[in-house]
Amino acid sequence: MYGTYNENFSFTGPDISLSFSGPVGKRRYRRECSGKRVEKNLASDIGRIIINPVEPVNLPDGLTSHLEISFDPVVIKPGDEQVIYLKFPVETAVFLESDGIYDVLDIFSLIPTKYSLYGQPETGCITKWYRSGVYTEIPETDPLREGVIELKFGNSGSGWVEVSRAVFLNTDMHLYYGDIVSMAAVMEIWNPKLARTTFLRRPLINEMTPSVELYTATKLPIVQHSGYVMELGIS
Repeated sequence: MYGTYNENFSFTGPDISLSFSGPVGKRRYRRECSGKRVEKNLASDIGRIIINPVEPVNLPDGLTSHLEISFDPVVIKPGDEQVIYLKFPVETAVFLESDGIYDVLDIFSLIPTKYSLYGQPETGCITKWYRSGVYTEIPETDPLREGVIELKFGNSGSGWVEVSRAVFLNTDMHLYYGDIVSMAAVMEIWNPKLARTTFLRRPLINEMTPSVELYTATKLPIVQHSGYVMELGIS
């Protein structure tokens, strides 16, 4: 389903159907996902249609900019680097593109949304929460439902550390898609309570396609951050 389209098309899969139909200027967009239906009439020439995974923190609107992934503890000795793979929930956006200008037509997900609080109520932040297994190689996924994060730990502290969660910021994310949906990230660990997560601009597999990044397409003023500092614990 992911890709760029210039003509009418339809897609049907488990729990999802999506279509554009009708002549130019009278096209109709229909989407059914997990029992919910969206229908929109497109009265203008819509140019290209782009469907790709986006930063997975958009549903529902505006609640959080942070993704938190919990996993079984990983223990790392001082001075060591380790790489693991985690899964994350995919959100999909439908863009209309004309002359390099993008507009968001729809965003949906096949994974139920769950939220958590990272830290204490007075000082913490709401996160979109997901529980993942820990994998030593790229796991199999349904790319319409789950993506894969390659997470490289670097322990620059003086003692062993235990990590069982990672928190990421949406404006730092770079997604790619192909046979899988992927992101690559680094966690710099300074001590058992403090670390920074940063995304890398590269796919996990060669010849993957970079996604249109939602915060860029919406043309909203964004302060670009260099990662996210986890000041409230890593376990």
